[in-house]
Amino acid sequence: MNRKIIVATASTVALGLALTGCGLQPSGSGSAGGDGTAEPQGTVTIYSPRPSAITDEIIPMFEEASGYDVQLVTLGAAEVADRIRAEASNPQADVWWGGTPSLFTPAAEEDLIEPWGDAVLDLVNDEYQFDDDKWVAEMLQLQLIAYNTEMIDESDAPQDWDDLIDPKYADQIIIRDVAASGTMRAIYAAMIDRFYEEDGNPEGGYEWLRALDANTKAYAANPEDLYLRLERQEAAITLWNHQDIMAQAAQGASFDIIEPASGSPINTDGIAKVAGAPNPEGAEAFAEFLFSAETQDWLINNAFQIPTVDVDSEPDWLAELSLKELEYDKVRVAEPTRPRLIEYWTEHIKDQG
Repeated sequence: MNRKIIVATASTVALGLALTGCGLQPSGSGSAGGDGTAEPQGTVTIYSPRPSAITDEIIPMFEEASGYDVQLVTLGAAEVADRIRAEASNPQADVWWGGTPSLFTPAAEEDLIEPWGDAVLDLVNDEYQFDDDKWVAEMLQLQLIAYNTEMIDESDAPQDWDDLIDPKYADQIIIRDVAASGTMRAIYAAMIDRFYEEDGNPEGGYEWLRALDANTKAYAANPEDLYLRLERQEAAITLWNHQDIMAQAAQGASFDIIEPASGSPINTDGIAKVAGAPNPEGAEAFAEFLFSAETQDWLINNAFQIPTVDVDSEPDWLAELSLKELEYDKVRVAEPTRPRLIEYWTEHIKDQG
């Protein structure tokens, strides 16, 4: 199903949110200053793959409302997991903001993350609290097909996953490098797992990825590189998540999305508190702010976020999505199996088409 992106009309709402009316005070915080800004509370260090279009808005809002300073480290989702694992003996981050179950669940099993407090858990529906409350889902994210509308018409764009390996799309596809990307890992895992049902092994999936590689013109180093190359018309088509593509379109990029006819892998994308965090109170304060009604309203209406909290009404863009899910066995392709799948792709498939 294809749909035209509805550009958010409230692009300046971020600054218009009544920060002093958020009603949020971090645990142990003092009263607000005379200008309505909370008094200084220290530094919260956040590791996140979230795009700058979101972090550049949410973090200043949190700082003003809470009094905390934020040190943001932006990495790919898998890179965040690797860094937190490497720092386990001396944690540097307080918050891990952005990741999928395949990354959070192993981290929970290794005690790299610890349970959220009741104030956070009370804000999130029970079905989105995972691994003994060590992480909670902030949003649902569709993995789908996107394209540059100035290069290809809607009717000529691929309408389903298997269309992508049609030779007519040779050199028309650009893909975010897979190893560091939670989004791409989810897509590739789903593609591989489709063939497990038939063959009991990943070989059919590998063959599909070989055909996709043959049609792929280039692999982008990071999301910003992906958007730039797509906008420069180096290639017309990509695979990515709905939120980031729609956010780029809202800022003027000539992008649109296609929900594949057979369905989209749907990720639960979450947030966790790092075990042994230097500032656990600040971590709790940030999560409380993130799940507040005001912040969620901004994210839904300006960042195209599918929420995991109850909302009074849903925007038009969300109502127009079919949300048809491509079912696959997430356990079968989860860690620790998945790294070997991606390693195989890197060594034997990537750039060999």
